[in-house]
Amino acid sequence: MRAPAWLEELLRTRTPPVPWGDVVRFAVTVPAPLAVVAVVGGGFTAGPALGAGVFATTGALAGSLAPQGGPLRDRLRRTAAATLAGGAGLVVGRFAAGEGPGPVLVVAVVAAVAAVLSGVDAALSLGALQLLVYTALASGLVTPLPPAAEVAFFLAGAGWATLTTLAQYRAESADPDRTATAAVFTAIGRLLAAVGTADTGDARRALTEALNTAYDRVIRSRSRSPGRSRELSELAGVLNAAAPLVEGAVAAARAGVPADPHDITAAHALGAAVAGTRDLPAGRPPARESGEPTRRAVRHGLRLVWNVVGDPEERAGAAVPPPREDLRTRVRDLLDRTLGSPDTRAFAVRLVLCMTIAEVARQSLPVERAYWVLLTVAIVLKPDFGSVFTRAVQRAAGTLLGVLIGTLLLAALPRDGWVLVAMAVAAGFMPWGRSANFGLFSVFQTPVIILLLDLAQPGGPGLVGARLLDTLIGCAIVLVFGYLLWPQTWRAPLDDALRSAALALDAFVGAAFGGDATARRRARRRSYRALTELHTQLQRRLAEPPPVSTRAAAFWPVVVQLERTSDAVTEAVIAVRHGGPAPDPAQVAVLRRAIRQLEADVQAHRAPDDAEILAEGVLAPVAREVDTARRLVGDAAPGRTRPGDAERTGQG
Repeated sequence: MRAPAWLEELLRTRTPPVPWGDVVRFAVTVPAPLAVVAVVGGGFTAGPALGAGVFATTGALAGSLAPQGGPLRDRLRRTAAATLAGGAGLVVGRFAAGEGPGPVLVVAVVAAVAAVLSGVDAALSLGALQLLVYTALASGLVTPLPPAAEVAFFLAGAGWATLTTLAQYRAESADPDRTATAAVFTAIGRLLAAVGTADTGDARRALTEALNTAYDRVIRSRSRSPGRSRELSELAGVLNAAAPLVEGAVAAARAGVPADPHDITAAHALGAAVAGTRDLPAGRPPARESGEPTRRAVRHGLRLVWNVVGDPEERAGAAVPPPREDLRTRVRDLLDRTLGSPDTRAFAVRLVLCMTIAEVARQSLPVERAYWVLLTVAIVLKPDFGSVFTRAVQRAAGTLLGVLIGTLLLAALPRDGWVLVAMAVAAGFMPWGRSANFGLFSVFQTPVIILLLDLAQPGGPGLVGARLLDTLIGCAIVLVFGYLLWPQTWRAPLDDALRSAALALDAFVGAAFGGDATARRRARRRSYRALTELHTQLQRRLAEPPPVSTRAAAFWPVVVQLERTSDAVTEAVIAVRHGGPAPDPAQVAVLRRAIRQLEADVQAHRAPDDAEILAEGVLAPVAREVDTARRLVGDAAPGRTRPGDAERTGQG
């Protein structure tokens, strides 16, 4: 008997590669402050020295978890946000200790602030999590240190983690920005090699992901890192120059035209040259004046990029400076993402409600050190880590196994250097577990925290059972008051992602046949990025129980069809560029109106009408793909009303 599909998706654990650099950094960084205490103090004797080691280790843990790859500036921003917010949580958490309405009010206000910060950017969202976590921790952890000393040692531990982050960055053999750019050409080569096989779809999506990653790393780093502006400008120029090659490869894959083996080799050669592993061959591929348009487009794109990669001046000149918005626009955008966002306001209400109930439970339940309930709610109900249901179930299962491991360690290990060894091993597994899923991450994180807190406040193996109960209570609070009581969380949140993909597709069509090359390039990137986000939302909801997973699965054909439509637009651009007749602007307007109507139908929860879009020439394949997408939207959501149904029902 087979398990339900949603349960299989929930329990599925991919096996990621081992990030050896992060493994070593975690294993060295996290237990190091306690090792200093053990050496200087001659062991783990209760007192101010041990308290200092515990808080320094918590700071080292927070500082180690913050950087997750990317440019150095982004890593340091995340570390700074986690450190400062964690330190603030230690201060505020003192006011959340004890009983009565005061701590409840403090927890509610902190939760509201954290919810708003989560909508600003990824760094502050991480900081918001640390604010919640350390507010909860400070409300129940008692040490002989004064509050100022606790914060100081926490910041010292985070500073130590920052130093190891810098050391790892300097020791990395490859520049992550250059590696991400080179991966684009490797993905192009693999797509060309996969044309006509069953792997074409996966290879095309891998190319989209590589492009998204490269632009995230390079373009954003270039705008924020003046110290490396020359190198980043060159890499940005390479990415921008690759646009015709990307278009040609996508069009060739869609048309099913096998690529020239020399072009596949040339794409990989470009990747190796950008990565710095091999020099670019002297002679670029010869021009192709005849043959299939898609083959000519691929060869033309290769020749263009060949010039740019081989000439540093041309690399820098090819970079298109991103438009910079004025201060008023940026402030308005910030308010729209935070206080003006319905999603942020709804999440703030859910987070405040759950954290308030958790604080009441902490004061009311006869459970030892019940601040773990607050910790669980804070970690599970973060919005930027995926499905709440998935995280709650995986957190409970992972913590259960982690508690069992922690119990065995507490029972078997004396309070000496073996504790540090066990902590180092568990910490070293954390970055690998984080890449797999949240439950596996909890399996390794829980023993580290149990060993650490047991040093601060010895409780023995009996405390571990209480910690498990606290975790289950926290997960139950999130599932009931943060999930089941909010009907919008039951529905697959794919409508917004689908609407965004439709609007991006509309803009792509407009730029493809009415804009310049730069506008077309940017519109194409936005279209494929929106499709990537739609894929992400789909995968998250497939792990939910029915009816959410059932509804999400119904959207899969729509996602595939929108990808086909974007590819069809790219193919039409290639055809026009290589001599095909330009489409009639009136037909372009009709096509865009149909796409915008598709977006309106999604917003209004109605199926599109059955009218066929009439188009000729290069737009005919695009029109057929849009027609199919409109039909699939109607099929994807059973129960949506079709135009005329209400009237017929009323007449009946």
